[in-house]
Amino acid sequence: MIPRARFHALVDEALASIPKQFRDAMQNIAIVIEQEPTAEQLADAGIDDPDDTLFGLYEGTPLTERHWAHGNALPDKITLFQGPIEDESDDEGDVVVAIGETLIHEIGHYFGLSEEEIEAIEDQYWRSTE
Repeated sequence: MIPRARFHALVDEALASIPKQFRDAMQNIAIVIEQEPTAEQLADAGIDDPDDTLFGLYEGTPLTERHWAHGNALPDKITLFQGPIEDESDDEGDVVVAIGETLIHEIGHYFGLSEEEIEAIEDQYWRSTE
């Protein structure tokens, strides 16, 4: 198990690697780390198989769905779940990859990309290099 402080540092490194134009466009969003997803989060994500879990979750209003009066809203939230990420990783290198892929996936939702669009990006850029 990676100490929480080290996991935070890995998340910070992954965030710093996101291209500047995307980082600059991310406004009023919190990135948090939790150990495990709650039963409610799993249900909201449509996960009912006990063998499935979440690495991350975006909660908020995607940029593409915001109206002109969206101001003064609570921050959107991206939650990374340390336990499932570690459980599916063999070593810290795998954790780094899982954090990066999960952040990109959830940030994609923030920018309004659908699950299918995100999966197409993953197929094109990440899985094609394996």
